[in-house]
Order: sequence, then structure tokens, then C-alpha cells
Amino acid sequence: MDARSNSGGAGDATPDRRPAGEAKARAAEIAGGRAEPAAPPGAGPVHAVDIQGLRKVYKGSGKTGPKTALTGIDLQIPRGSLFGLLGPNGAGKSTLINIMAGLVTKTEGTVRIWDHDIDRDTRMARSAIGIVPQELNIDPFFTPRELLDLQAGLYGVPKGERITDELLEAVGLADKATAYARTLSGGMRRRLMVAKAMVHSPPVLVLDEPTAGVDIELRQSLWAHVRRLNEAGTTVLLTTHYLEEAEQLCDRIAIINHGSVVADDTTPNLLGRLDSKTLTVVLSEPVEALPAELSAFQVELADRHRLVVRYRPSETRLGDVLNAMNAAGIQVADLTTEETDLEDIFLQLTRAAPAPAA
Repeated sequence: MDARSNSGGAGDATPDRRPAGEAKARAAEIAGGRAEPAAPPGAGPVHAVDIQGLRKVYKGSGKTGPKTALTGIDLQIPRGSLFGLLGPNGAGKSTLINIMAGLVTKTEGTVRIWDHDIDRDTRMARSAIGIVPQELNIDPFFTPRELLDLQAGLYGVPKGERITDELLEAVGLADKATAYARTLSGGMRRRLMVAKAMVHSPPVLVLDEPTAGVDIELRQSLWAHVRRLNEAGTTVLLTTHYLEEAEQLCDRIAIINHGSVVADDTTPNLLGRLDSKTLTVVLSEPVEALPAELSAFQVELADRHRLVVRYRPSETRLGDVLNAMNAAGIQVADLTTEETDLEDIFLQLTRAAPAPAA
């Protein structure tokens, strides 16, 4: 088994480590959910990841011509954020992550991880990042403790500075430390992958589809651990196809499509882009037709007992709609409003035609 492929991108990097006692104390705080920020305010770079003009063109061969996977990405991930990177299959997310990990060579542009350029300061850049890939790539004949110790050794972490047991405690696997990895459930293996990516205490953690195929209970458990890591100061970059996860977890989201960033904003601002709401009104008494008082609004008579009103909050006040209903003598039994969600934004932005390759 080549443990280097499991997480982290490069096994030969020498990390910028803390003293052993400090590292163990931080891991213990993470496990107990009482962690303090890894660095005081103002310490470290403003952007944990800074990407400028990133392009990747695959040359192709034979009848297959060049393919542009990334068309000129500009992306900054703030230090300490829980950042979502979304996009449809084939949008370029995996290419971007693999370039950050040192597994794919970029064509143009610059990538800095924790202020280390991946070309000029390769070892430090790779030591500043931990990557949890989509695939569960662990040796079934190793125990979790052995796997973490091996990974730490590949990163050059001396035995006296390793935080193996603390990490196992942090991801809820302390009682499985000596069990063979093949006996672990899918959710436990996912958590073990997170621990492997953290053996060298990187300030940046990349989670590539970490909950694919994981049941709801284990998914919630995994996110609880990720939140604790983020609260402890780790910058987290998340890719996921579960849009509701990104909406609930991430403080900032970027959407990539056809190799370009089509949106990059805080989650509330992104959700506010679609100026649209739907009001569903359940009537106490049936109506046969829409009253004239509602003609100024976009109202649909779904059935004799239900009205559906679509409106733009920037142009129409909900109170005006309700006042019109009251003037029409409509008796309301119940009402619900449906807000714009991330799926609406995602579909609107990714249905656009691909931009021409640069």
C-alpha cells in the first residue's frame, strides 16, 4: 500500500509543526469540543488559500484534442472559514483540488496555501494542507493507530510529536484503535480518513465529498467533528453534492461550472440572489375563482381550497398581499412561505452555456 495516496497529497513534506505538548493539547481540546482558535486573531495569512489565474489544459492524444479543465480560476479562501466549493460533475473541482495537493501539474497561474507557493515552496505548501479524498483508500490489515502512525512517519513527524491517540479520540475511534480497519463501518472509515489528513496538524483541511454513501446519523456525527476542527482554527474546504449540507455548514460558498467560478460570496448573500418567494394559502372556505382584489399579484388557484402567490420581496410586501385577501373576504386557515434555497441558485448558475475556452 502506498499510504501517500490516502490523504495529504505528499508524503515527503516536512511540516511546520508545533511543540509536541502544544499539539497534543490542541488535539485534546478538539476532542472535548472546547478548543480555542489555533492562532490568535491576526496571526497567519488573510487567505488560507489564494488562487490567481489558474488554468489547466489537458493536451489529449490522437483524435482527442486539448481539453481546458480550468479556464482561469481566481479564488481566495479566508483563514478560519468553512468554505464550500460546489459544481456539477466535470466542472473542474477535482482538478482544482488535485493541483492543490500536488497530484496534477497546472498549466498557468499561481496557487498559495497558507502563503506558500506550490511551485516555489512546494514542501511547505504541501505540509500546510490535509486532503480527505472521495475514495476510502485504507489498508484493511492495519489498525487505525498503525495507519495514523504510518501517515505521520511519511510526513516526517517524530514519534515524540505524534498525536495519534488524541486524533483517534477526536474522531470518536479511540475504542477502535487496535481493531483492523476492515472491521470498521463506512462512517468510521470516513472519520479515520479525516484523522489521517490531520496527522501533521495542517492549518487547511480539504474534504472531497466526505459523506458520499454515509447514512444520516453518521453524516451528522462527521459534521460535528468537522465543526469542532473549524472552531479550533482549521480552515475547511468542502466539496459536496448535498447542497443542503453546504447551505447549513458553510459560511462562504463558491460555485464552479465549466472550469470557471460563476459565484463566490457569503452564504446569506448567495441565497439572496434569487429575489423570489412563494406563499401558499390554505382557505377556510372554498372559492371558485380568483377575486378581482388579487389581480395585481401573481396568484394561482391551485384548487378550491388553496392559493399560491409568487412574488419578489424587493417589490412586493407580504402585508399587501394579505391585506388584499382580507379585502376580498378570503378566510385563511393556514399559510406557508417557501424561501429560495441553494439548489435554486445552483441550478440557475450551472444551467448557463459554457464559456468559450481561453
